[in-house]
Formats: sequence, C-alpha cells, structure tokens
Amino acid sequence: MDQLQQQVEGLNLNAITEFPNCYPDVNPLDVYRVHLSNVLTEVTGVDKNIIYPALSWTQSLDKGDLVLAAPALRLPKGGPKPDQIVQEWAAKFPENDPLFEKPQVHSYFMSFFFKAAPLVKSILPTILQKGAKFGTNPSSGLKDPKDPSKGQKKIIVEFSSPNIAKPFHAGHLRSTIIGGFLGNLYEGAGWDVTRINYLGDWGKQYGLLALAFEKFGDETALQQDPINHLFQLYVRINSEMTEEKEQIAKRKETGEDVTEAEANSLDEQARRYFKKMTDRDEKALAMWKKFRDLSIVRYKQTYARLNIHFDEYSGESQVSESDMADIGKQLEEKKISKEDNGAQLIDFSELVPGKEGKRLEKPLVRKRDGTALYLTRDISELLARHARYNFDKMIYVVASAQDLHLKQLFKIIELLGHKDIADKCQHINFGLVLGMSTRKGTVKFLDDILRDVADKMHETMRKNEDKYNQVENPEAVADVLGISSVMVQDMTGKRINNYTFNMDQMTSFEGDTGPYLQYAHARVCSIKRKAGLSDEEIASADFSLLTEPHAVNIVRLLAQWPDVFSNTLRTLEPTTVLAYLFKMTHALSSSYDVLRIMGSEPAVLKARMALYEAAHIVLGNGMRLLGLSPVERYVSISLSTNLTSLLVILQDADRLLVCKLFILCWEAG
Repeated sequence: MDQLQQQVEGLNLNAITEFPNCYPDVNPLDVYRVHLSNVLTEVTGVDKNIIYPALSWTQSLDKGDLVLAAPALRLPKGGPKPDQIVQEWAAKFPENDPLFEKPQVHSYFMSFFFKAAPLVKSILPTILQKGAKFGTNPSSGLKDPKDPSKGQKKIIVEFSSPNIAKPFHAGHLRSTIIGGFLGNLYEGAGWDVTRINYLGDWGKQYGLLALAFEKFGDETALQQDPINHLFQLYVRINSEMTEEKEQIAKRKETGEDVTEAEANSLDEQARRYFKKMTDRDEKALAMWKKFRDLSIVRYKQTYARLNIHFDEYSGESQVSESDMADIGKQLEEKKISKEDNGAQLIDFSELVPGKEGKRLEKPLVRKRDGTALYLTRDISELLARHARYNFDKMIYVVASAQDLHLKQLFKIIELLGHKDIADKCQHINFGLVLGMSTRKGTVKFLDDILRDVADKMHETMRKNEDKYNQVENPEAVADVLGISSVMVQDMTGKRINNYTFNMDQMTSFEGDTGPYLQYAHARVCSIKRKAGLSDEEIASADFSLLTEPHAVNIVRLLAQWPDVFSNTLRTLEPTTVLAYLFKMTHALSSSYDVLRIMGSEPAVLKARMALYEAAHIVLGNGMRLLGLSPVERYVSISLSTNLTSLLVILQDADRLLVCKLFILCWEAG
C-alpha cells in the first residue's frame, strides 16, 4: 500500500477509508478505484462519491479491468449524449497516469486497463503476506467498522436439519452444502457465526419407533449404524401399522365392533408412547434420547467428511409445550388466529391487505385435539433464539418448497409485534435435485450418496490402469474427489435452479468439475515442490521480471479475489466463487507452457514461482470457502524408464521432443 501511495501523488490512505465499503488494507484495488475516481472527477466534473460506486468489473480481461457507464453518473438532461461525452472524457484522461492506461471507449462505456508493473508489484506481495486471509474482510462483520471494540455482528445459520430415522434426502444434501458455505462466508467476513442443525426429532413417529425397537430392535446394529437401523425399523413398523389399519377398516365395513382393536392398535400405542414423552416419562425419554444421541454421533462423522461442523444440535424436541401454548394464547389475544371447527388458524387475507394476504393463505396453528403444528413450534423457536443469542441476522437454508411456510412464519412474527426480529430473518432457498438415487435403491442417505459417487470416481480412475497404480491410497483419493464432485455440481448453477444429478458428468476429469478443480490445485502445488524454494526465497522475488501477458493476466485475475468475496457476500451464491475459480484455473492451465519453472534462469524461476504460489493461495482460499478439501498431491509419478538410454537411440529431433515432454511431466508432478 505504501508503494502505491508513493506512486500516486496526493493519495492519502486515511482519506481513502472515507469512501463507502472501502478497505485498502485488505483489498489493494480499492486504492486503484479511489485514485481513478479522483482522476475522473477532474476529467468529468462529477463528484468522486458518485463515480466510485459506479466503477465495476468487466466480463472478461480483454474488455479491461474496470468499466464505467456514463449514464450511471446521473448526467444532467439536455447535455451531450452519453456516447459523445465519454469520447471527450477519454481524450482528457492523463497520458501518463501511474496506475491506468488511457481508457478505451465502446458506446457510452469507458474501459480501463491496469498498468502491469505497479499491479504485479502490489498484488503478489500482498497475497504472499496475507496467505489464507487474503480476500476475506473481517471489518465488514463489525458492528462499527471504525470502532472494533463494539464487537462483531451475530448471525445464526440453520441448515441441513435431517429427520432422525428417515432418509437424508436430496433437499438435506443441498441445505448441508449451501449452509456450510454460508457459514464459512460470514466467518470470513468477520461475523460471529453460530451453525445450528435443527433436527426433526420429535412427534408421534418416535413413539412408533420405540415400539419397533422393542419388537425388532438389535442393540448391536443400533450401535454400529443407528441411522440405517432405525430407518429399517421405522419402515417395518409402518408397514405393519398400514396393514393393521386396512384390516380394521375392512372389519368396520362389515359392521364388526372394532373399538378394542382400535384402542390397542399400533397407531394408538404410538400416540400413548409419545404422550409419555411429552409428560416427561423417564423411561420413554431415555429411549428417545438414546436414538437421538447415537444418530448425532453418526451424523457428525459424515459431516466431518464434508468439512462441516455445527455449534448446536437443536431440534423440535427442544421447544417446550408451555412455550407453544403461550404463543397460541398470544395469537388468540391479539386476534391473529381464530377458531375454525375446533382448530385454530390464521386467515392472512383478513390481516394483510391486498394480494399478499391472499398469497399467505390460511395456515393451521393448532389442531382440534389441541396439538400445536410446525408453524407454532417454529414461532416459539425463533423468538427463543433471539432471546438467547440476540442475533443481528438469522438465515434459514431450506428448500424452495418451504417458501410459503417461511413467509408465513416471518409475517406472524411481525404481527406479534416483533417486526425488528422478522426483518433480521432471511430464507435462503434452493431448487430440486433431479434424478438422484443410490445404486441400491431410492433411499437417499447421505452416506449412500457419497459412497456411490466415490465408487464411481474409483471406477473412473481405474480406467487408466497405469496412472491408477501410481496413486497412493486410491480409495481415500476417490472419496475426496467424489465429495468434490458432488459439491461442485451442486454449486455450479444458481441456488434456485433445479439440476440433474449426473454421476458420469460430475466425476469427469474434463470440463468444469470437482475433479478438474482438484487437479488444478494439485498441479500448482507440485510445481512448488519441484522448484524447491522456501517461502522466504519466494517472497524475495523480483516481481518486475513478470512481464509476459500470461503472467500479467493471472495477476489481474488474482487481484479480483477480494472483490469476488465481497460480491459473494451480496449474492450469497456459491456459483459466484466457483465461476471465478474455474476462470483462474483456465488461465493457469494455459500458462504452463509459456511460464516454465524448470530450466529457467534462477531470478526468473523465483519470480514465476511467486506467481504460482500466489495462485495456489487464492485457489485454495476459494476452495476452502466452498467447503472443499484442496488436494495437495493428486498422483505420485515414478519414472521407471531409463531416460538416458532412451535418448541414446533416438534421433536429435526426437531427443528434443522427449526432453520437452519430460520437463512438462516433471512440472505437472
């Protein structure tokens, strides 16, 4: 930053921070934007505070680094047309600006290219110095960025939320991946993040499950694989209950008295068992707690494979009956709910004017038998969370199928007099996963999903037997690559879009896939190992030697990473990060033939290695933000061919070709 300040006369770093969302200590390009705003103020006469937020990134490097659209500057009516005035402005732009080339004009746009030398000298040292922290901005999560002593803002992210003893379906998978990413994103932005897994762990079905375990349960199977064992028991007892109901219905049709049969039915037994649970019967609760605790232990093992952890395992069971009764009473007293045939419902059309009220429909909050429904439970839980955490933001990562439910929840919180809490809540929704099933059937436990993809990845790796034999612990590599495959395919498009679970496509080493991204990271790691330079040697490189267009273009992309992070905080879309990472890997891939390490002059080798190390840092930072585990070593290549003997028997032209291929293979790891 000091070097940049010295190059720009009159630029004061203290004054820079007066611009909104400007953090030059974490984003060097904020200095560039401030300088350009100052220059353009002199050129255009427009206030720099209007120009600064109007500067945006271009779609591709060939169109420049920053672009300014004249209409965004609120030009007075009746003056020159925008496409004419930008021509005049471009002509007035200084010939020898220290940071920017003369702008290029297209229609009413001005495109600005960074000058290579100062960019390379400012960006690469910053990345090498900040390392894993480059791109993140802890200041944005402060209650007052100008006074860190006031502390961090608090955010709750609720995601995953599977139902114990039921399949971990595709919706839970998407919620898990997206929620993990959001937790990482806000943590990088300096927020105090609490990750909550709100389990489906309460209700009459657990009474039924307890009956099933008493009849068919196996303690050993429960300890070894609680989730699958409980699910199998649940399916079995449900089948019996369905058959029993059908038989009772047939007997009833013939006029037979079925009072005793109904009183002793599995359905009624399950209801009575759950009543024991709600009455806090010690034995009933002990059995339920055992199921819950064992399931959570198993979930934690699986989540760890996805680099995901939770600060709290909450659930429907944690909401007390008294709290829900109190909410029901408040809804009645404030005339938000009303009675309807013995039940309580909310008719939003009577409470909210216009189309919005009709769209919110008429949800039930209490059944005729007095049982509170999910909506009542969620109201109680949200208010309790705010009392417990006093959060600044609360995110629900739930499928788009629950859009109406969440809108109803937030509106009820507002009608209860807590608009401040409702305004802090956000529903992050997502589309469906189509065509996903395991090879053993359609039950979609997360472990089954990951196992299937790892098996497919393993099969793909085996197709090249020579390379496969060079991989150390291929099963472990296949597992990491399989997980990367699933996560990258999920994050490739916008969250709201449906996508088809395509195992062949996602496990391919070609195209923009998880395996390709892992390969790109491993390759740049391999280059550093082969170069054999320490971090201190790399940091002391002469960056002025990086003048090739390939090198400069990589630096231009690296410079964008803090802005990509900041923009992602606005979009909350994983694809914002993923698209950038693939753009980066493509630039790296095209550079290896031009910016070779092995065989270069020592000073050039050191400078290029600094470039690749910076790329390695940014690529790894982006992958970890998404929740991926960057692979350091992809394959372990052992050259069994005697290269010297081979060269002896070849003609000169062939020897040269073999040497080039050897160097490329060596650099690739």
